[in-house]
Amino acid sequence: MIKFNFADISSAFTDWSFQHGLSIVAICIFALTFEYAGGIFFEKLIRKIITSKNFRTEEAERKREDTLIRIVRGTIKVGVWIVALLMILSELGIEIGPLLAAAGVAGLAIGFGGQYLIRDVVAGLFIILENQYRIGDVVCLDGTCGLVEDISIRVATLRDLDGVVHNVPHGVVAKVSNLSKEFARVNLDIGISYNADIEKVIAVVDRAGAEMAEDPVWKTDILKPIHFERLDSFGDSAMVIKILGDTKPLRQWAVAGEFRKRIKIAFDKAGIEIPFPQRVVHTIK
Repeated sequence: MIKFNFADISSAFTDWSFQHGLSIVAICIFALTFEYAGGIFFEKLIRKIITSKNFRTEEAERKREDTLIRIVRGTIKVGVWIVALLMILSELGIEIGPLLAAAGVAGLAIGFGGQYLIRDVVAGLFIILENQYRIGDVVCLDGTCGLVEDISIRVATLRDLDGVVHNVPHGVVAKVSNLSKEFARVNLDIGISYNADIEKVIAVVDRAGAEMAEDPVWKTDILKPIHFERLDSFGDSAMVIKILGDTKPLRQWAVAGEFRKRIKIAFDKAGIEIPFPQRVVHTIK
């Protein structure tokens, strides 16, 4: 029968705690401190290196900085805790040499089957270096659209208008459409009656756009007043006019919605009809 000597166990535990336990606690504290301090250091460094002269607006500069900071912080966190884990294993008496050798062999084996992971990481590096999109942008990645909430070296996290979160690996994206880089545009096609005076329509549209550009509520969002661009096409029941205007990024939808309301009111006052689809039927007598 095995007898336990609690005095000996307590003494052994105390000795181990002083020899190794305190070292493990120190390693954890050092890792947390290095992660925190490294994050602050690189955040300040990135905000100093990224200069406003390379960007059209302060918002574009901030998005670029936030994206790089998020990626660097994530990389530091992973690297620090991998090193800390190896040091803790060593303090526990586990030989890390064989583990590193085994990890190398396993990494080689995984590498043959991890080509998709490598593809995602390489594509992610080019996306980040080329500044194709940033945290806070609205993008479409091969038809999946949403606000970029996070970017890692492997995936982009998008949230659509329904609140659904999409994690899109960089390697599967063949086309990136950024809806909010540098500036955005209001692009409207509106049908008007064939009986309408086109010169009058132009005057009403331009006046509505100019008034909105001078409105204190909206003028900060509008870079170029909304205006009549051209008579775009002749439809079955309406002439279609093209209306354009430039806005700040992410404000095109709000500005377009307000302008639709204003142009409907202006057309009603001016007697300009926005017709329903019509069809002429000939009867044989």
